[in-house]
Amino acid sequence: MRKGKLAKLYTLTTAAALVGSLVLPLAPQTAHADRGIVDLWKAIKPLTTIASAMNTGAHPDDEHSATLAYLSLGKGVDTSSIIANRGEGGQNEIGSELGNALGIIRTRELQEASKITNIHLENLSEKINDPIFDFGFSKSPDETLEKWGEDVAYERLIRKIRTLRPDVVIPAFLNEPSTHGHHRAINVITVRAYKDAADPTVFPEQLKEGITPWQVKKLYLPAKENDYTVSVPVGSYDEIYGASYVQLGEESRFMHKSQGMGRHYDEGPSYSYYKLDQSVASGKSKETDFFDGIAYTFTDLAKEVAGQSGGGKIAGDLQKLQKDADEVIAAYPHFGNVAKEVHDMIADVRRATADVQASKLSADTKTDLLHRLDVKAAQLNKASAEALSLVTKVKPETGELVAGQTTKVTVTAYNGGQVKLGNVNLKLNVPKGWKATPEGTTSFNQLGYNQTVKTTYSVTVPADAALFQPYAAPALTADVSYSFSGSTASSHAVPTDAVAVLPAFAMTLSPNATVLNTLKPEDPIPVKVTVKNYNPGAAQANIALEVPKGWTVEPKAAPLDFAAKGETKSVAFTVKAASSVKPDSYKVTAVATGGGKESRDGAQVIRYAHIGTTYFVQPAELSIQAFDLKVPEGLKVGYVSSGFDNIDQYLQQLGVQVTNLTAKEIESGDLSQYDTIVLGIRAYGFRPELIPSNARLMKYVENGGNLVVQYHKPEDKWKPELAPYPIKIGEPLIQWRVTDENSKVTMLAPDHPIFNTPNKITEQDWNNWIQDRSAYNPAQWGDEYTELISNGDAGEKEFTGTFLSAKYGKGTYTYSSLVWYREIPALVPGAIRMFVNMVSLHQ
Repeated sequence: MRKGKLAKLYTLTTAAALVGSLVLPLAPQTAHADRGIVDLWKAIKPLTTIASAMNTGAHPDDEHSATLAYLSLGKGVDTSSIIANRGEGGQNEIGSELGNALGIIRTRELQEASKITNIHLENLSEKINDPIFDFGFSKSPDETLEKWGEDVAYERLIRKIRTLRPDVVIPAFLNEPSTHGHHRAINVITVRAYKDAADPTVFPEQLKEGITPWQVKKLYLPAKENDYTVSVPVGSYDEIYGASYVQLGEESRFMHKSQGMGRHYDEGPSYSYYKLDQSVASGKSKETDFFDGIAYTFTDLAKEVAGQSGGGKIAGDLQKLQKDADEVIAAYPHFGNVAKEVHDMIADVRRATADVQASKLSADTKTDLLHRLDVKAAQLNKASAEALSLVTKVKPETGELVAGQTTKVTVTAYNGGQVKLGNVNLKLNVPKGWKATPEGTTSFNQLGYNQTVKTTYSVTVPADAALFQPYAAPALTADVSYSFSGSTASSHAVPTDAVAVLPAFAMTLSPNATVLNTLKPEDPIPVKVTVKNYNPGAAQANIALEVPKGWTVEPKAAPLDFAAKGETKSVAFTVKAASSVKPDSYKVTAVATGGGKESRDGAQVIRYAHIGTTYFVQPAELSIQAFDLKVPEGLKVGYVSSGFDNIDQYLQQLGVQVTNLTAKEIESGDLSQYDTIVLGIRAYGFRPELIPSNARLMKYVENGGNLVVQYHKPEDKWKPELAPYPIKIGEPLIQWRVTDENSKVTMLAPDHPIFNTPNKITEQDWNNWIQDRSAYNPAQWGDEYTELISNGDAGEKEFTGTFLSAKYGKGTYTYSSLVWYREIPALVPGAIRMFVNMVSLHQ
């Protein structure tokens, strides 16, 4: 993080003006001003309060951003956000990544959003393929907790509460039938945890680890303006940040780009409302603040302990800390003065900590005080670095490592402040089993203005090092300790991008999923293996494919020579199934051997400007689904991609001639050359040329074309009149979807060509679907449409507008809310057979 000391007070106005630019409609700027006196304020404001709050949610982007900004940035409250899963089941508005790759993106977005609101973030989901997984939309908290493993999710939430010890807890959603089942599930376990976190008989094994029970003081639920306990003035304008808390919160929401989050709000009053649900503090029907009746300052805490045995001395210590905090704030914005007051407070926190440990206070009181003092010590370390304009960095020679490699990592400390620092010590932290040897001194007597000290370490990754896990703590970090004004502090640094142990030879198979047509089992499957060398220099590898028993592959193996790290080469193989192959799922795995290493994995690089670079390491496999499939010869399809699905790629694999249509081709090209035109999901919202060209599409149908339109939301600029006969999407959207992938489907028009030509569709074709059946179903449609299916979740009215088809002129228009974009990449046989039928109409 760049730091800079802005010496004159007038720069406060300048910084406020800069951060205020976030309200402009173009290119919103960072509201938290990543330098100078704004960052200094953000660091010292938390020293004024000992209160804490926690917000719980299900997915990344569930956090109450405006309220978090108000609590953390505005009041300085120690604020945490606990999010259950990684958002793997969501959609993606910036790329084609889905599943775990999307979960990695959304996790990084959440981490960056949390930096803006200055909150502590944790997830209940701990690793890739964790049981607490975003399995898609759910209408039931019971279903959600059953799939997650209720005991697993609840134990982890109780652990977070007992570790972070929040005074106030706020679940992000209510347990209401109209709410996503994941949101409801988090509400259910958060409300239950209010009492259970304090009960030593609940998950007693945690106590053996040194974790102690914790009684949350108050539990609040989201409320409405006509029935609330606390109104949070999130529209209040903060002069230092140059924005309201709504605007600051939205600036964090803009980081959730894959979900299209973030809105622009004008200045002016606005409120968020919460209702007190449970409390061990004195509750009132109306409160001025979440912390009414709860110790909020060191003075409040001093009053609570003063009357206890041995509490007099501790109360004096706490009062001294209150005075220290007041003096830090009074010294703002003069950096050197703030730094001196911060370091005085550091010394007093250490003195208070020692006094508490030696006191005769009750064990519970000691535990509480020591936790709050530990939080304050961490905040003071951050405040010290900001006030001293100390910039610490850890800079690896490369962020892409392999097991057994030795590399260089440099730790630096730069003093941008006007005062000298003494006893500077640079320390590199590495995982267990790694070796880090400094090549020079790690200690420096002093560090003056505009000076940098650094130490380069030789770091060796063990030969058995585990491959990169995107949800694990950073592999390399640094701690820089130093002294100033009679006390010591430390600054923690992490690399800008992920440091990852990757496969020595990372492989990608193309395709990575395909269909084996059992009507033509002799057809070869071409497989291209692309190999990237992550070894630190020249390397040789032998590439082979492991195929199912009875299958053959040519060549048996292929050697590759790499001249340097990062070089990429490809090998072509031909796989043939056994002549007796049966409908089933099969795997082909790539194996690279060389230099005494074996690799069976690929490394997907995930890189976006707003989240930096990270990686998804996964097995280098080709998934093959064998089933019978008829595809018309010479079928030509024009595909209008929204960027959110890759169905076009799978159609090409099946032998369909697919052309991805450009804006120019849609606007003025010859559409009649295509047997079928397919619009990807939500295409009207993300292909701006479509609505002006819609009349051309309708003319294409009228003249005999086959137009297939996949689901849209109303906000995708969808209007009923875009279809040849009106189609209105049901709202609220949450009520117009089928989430049970195993729900019964009835074919209402079994004789329709979509169910008969060229593939005969039976009840078995609705089996083995994944995640959902349909999303954003129509509520109204013209009588001209044939309703092809009826389908619904258990106990609910079935939808009959999910799959609609109508003749229009000489052609056919089909609108479908079935989630093809999930089913086809998952190689669901029935979905593929039906989609081929749908694009084969008139053939």
